[in-house]
Amino acid sequence: MTIKLISAFVLAFCFATAFGRFYIPWLRRQKAGQQIKEIGPKWHMSKSGTPTMGGVMFILAVTFVCLTLGFEGMLHGNYVHIFVLLFALVYGAIGFLDDWEKIRKKQNLGLSAKMKFLLQLAAALVFVLLMRQIGYLKTQLFIPFWHVTIHVPDWLYFIFAAFVIVGTVNAVNLTDGLDGLASGTSMPVCLFFVAVTFAWGERFLELGLFASGLAGGLLGFLVYNFYPAKVFMGDTGSLFLGGAIAAMAFAYDMPLILVTLGIVYIIETLSDIIQVGYFKLTHGRRVFRMAPFHHHLEMGGWTGKKWKEVEIFALFSGISLLFAIISFIGVFHRAF
Repeated sequence: MTIKLISAFVLAFCFATAFGRFYIPWLRRQKAGQQIKEIGPKWHMSKSGTPTMGGVMFILAVTFVCLTLGFEGMLHGNYVHIFVLLFALVYGAIGFLDDWEKIRKKQNLGLSAKMKFLLQLAAALVFVLLMRQIGYLKTQLFIPFWHVTIHVPDWLYFIFAAFVIVGTVNAVNLTDGLDGLASGTSMPVCLFFVAVTFAWGERFLELGLFASGLAGGLLGFLVYNFYPAKVFMGDTGSLFLGGAIAAMAFAYDMPLILVTLGIVYIIETLSDIIQVGYFKLTHGRRVFRMAPFHHHLEMGGWTGKKWKEVEIFALFSGISLLFAIISFIGVFHRAF
């Protein structure tokens, strides 16, 4: 099992890195450049025209891992990693439509918020219902750290699952606002699931291969996405990534672990909600210099220190790694 999980990481990393050498120049030739919002930090305008949809690199990498190293599992009737992959691909497709609209219109507005929400909600409900019908999902909630499992009525669980999935997907999307940020904060999340596979055993191998492959693909993508970024993952990548993380949490039967495991995503989302709510209540006053929180730090925060992108990357990735370790402690001794 150990060799397979390490192989998944290495294979995906090599795939994404090699593919990027040809894919990024191709994106430039297609003029698939990202348009930068004018309301953002002024220095971000220099990034305008940087190729987007780079998430295809780690999407293809983890797909390749699932279809090769995960093929043996399929021969034995275990398709859970394929279901997780297909679910994430649906979200990636929604992101692709959004990116395509932005490129076509030459502006930072793609699909309408209502359309994206409805598509994401439909995908979440279909995924949960299918996983439940096939037997890969139980309508119960495992509470990490306390090691208690609560049984929940199906209808209530489906509402909860849809809320968590759509929330996670959009939270990851919000985090994708600086070079390498979504990649750097998501790698510890993926490695958490790999560590859980080591701890819980062979029955979770296929899911571990998916998690390890995604971590390797993200690292390969980060080679090109680290500051200064040569390519952005776009909504194609960020929605796929959010869908993959949410799907893994449910496939491992521990969605509540996202409260600690996804702490960076939660901070980013709450900062946005607080900013908008306070702005409306006070008719123009702000809590943060700009939301999400990474822009607040970038623009001077409350102290006046303007954080560099690399510093924010290190801070957020470090926090994500710390809480991935804490999360692992919370589920390590789970009994089945």
